[in-house]
Amino acid sequence: MAVEFRLPDLGEGIHEGEIVEVLVAVGDKVVDGQPVLIVETDKATTEIPAPVSGRVKDIRVRPGETVKVGDVLMTFEEEAGARHRKGVEVSPEPPVAEAPVSVEGRIEAAPGGTPPTAAGETVAATPSTRRLARELGVDLRLVSPSGPGGRVTPEDVRAFAAEKARVPVEPREKPVPEEREEVRSPEVPRASIGDADAFGPIERVPLRSVRKATAKHMALAWSQIPHVTHQDAADITELDRFRRRHKADVEKAGGALSLTVFVLKAVVAALKDHPRFNATLDNEAGEIILKHYYHVGVAVDTDRGLIVPVIRDADSKSLVEIAGELPVLVKRTREGKIDRDDMAGGTFTITNIGILGGTGFTPIVNYPQVAILGLGRAGLQPVVAGDEEENEIVPRLVLPLILGFDHRVLDGADAARFLNAVIHMLQDPEKLLMKI
Repeated sequence: MAVEFRLPDLGEGIHEGEIVEVLVAVGDKVVDGQPVLIVETDKATTEIPAPVSGRVKDIRVRPGETVKVGDVLMTFEEEAGARHRKGVEVSPEPPVAEAPVSVEGRIEAAPGGTPPTAAGETVAATPSTRRLARELGVDLRLVSPSGPGGRVTPEDVRAFAAEKARVPVEPREKPVPEEREEVRSPEVPRASIGDADAFGPIERVPLRSVRKATAKHMALAWSQIPHVTHQDAADITELDRFRRRHKADVEKAGGALSLTVFVLKAVVAALKDHPRFNATLDNEAGEIILKHYYHVGVAVDTDRGLIVPVIRDADSKSLVEIAGELPVLVKRTREGKIDRDDMAGGTFTITNIGILGGTGFTPIVNYPQVAILGLGRAGLQPVVAGDEEENEIVPRLVLPLILGFDHRVLDGADAARFLNAVIHMLQDPEKLLMKI
């Protein structure tokens, strides 16, 4: 009996995903639960399992295509007596099988050999190995596995890519680019990019799910929010001494007492004193929604793009608790293992570019929030200590702070007061500890 498999509900707020890889071909035999597709959303990369046991009769999608929840992904000729799972529908008539879809960017032949994985078989590899293969342009079916149980390892992929690089490849005809949805902000007229390859060779890289979602979200934020930036600096010399004194104790408890932990707690204290920074503007209702919960997002740089997980109820957690939770959340984010709930409900965002360098930048407010705090690189600077009559120049550790805010809700004076509150707490660890 022919059954249709549709993209299942991927969770709250996720309505579509991008097909990264098709793991089976028409005619392949699959078992219930076997991975058949890899789908990437703006949250994570996920293997989609077969819902029934049987044979692949028809494949309706291909890599690079965006699909929505409910779209038919493929059809199966199920085995007799197989039970349907969610997302599977029985077709009244067997669908007409189409030719197997070719995979863009795959290597067409192994250097001087035949595919180690026979046609119709699924390559055993972890999602991280598959991601590495996509980045290096390697077809996993052509790679000889060395891992346990015939699994392809990252080392196998790198070795294959290095060997492939030494073999000349015949040039192919330039493919006709597919029409893709252009990411642009509302009410912005379509602008021509011109003949991009008229002046030299180019390469077209697909706008993948996280980067695509980021592009849409940033365009929306920039089009909706009149951004203003306020900058200042905090002398964190004493705070850093305090941090280094207690760093080892926190590490023994399994945490990491980073500067971001202190800034996060200082921000929460400032948000309580300046509630309009912990808000959302409901423009249609003509109301400012003041939020009495404090879910602080922390921007994380990943190989898939910038992702903002959230420390929930940060006001009710101690420095030690946040020092333990934050590094775990960052690690899971970079590994693509965070839950959708980990990124929902943020009321304010912190982004720290200082670890990579730079003393200033212009952060974009994470819509529908109304403010974002950026951290530059802390460094020693000569500071004049004392007064006009008695003074000296001393080295101090100074942290640049950049506050971006929505001018519809907040004014420059509000920003100065808010950032002053953050600075005073960072410059006086005792005051910070009293606040928390």
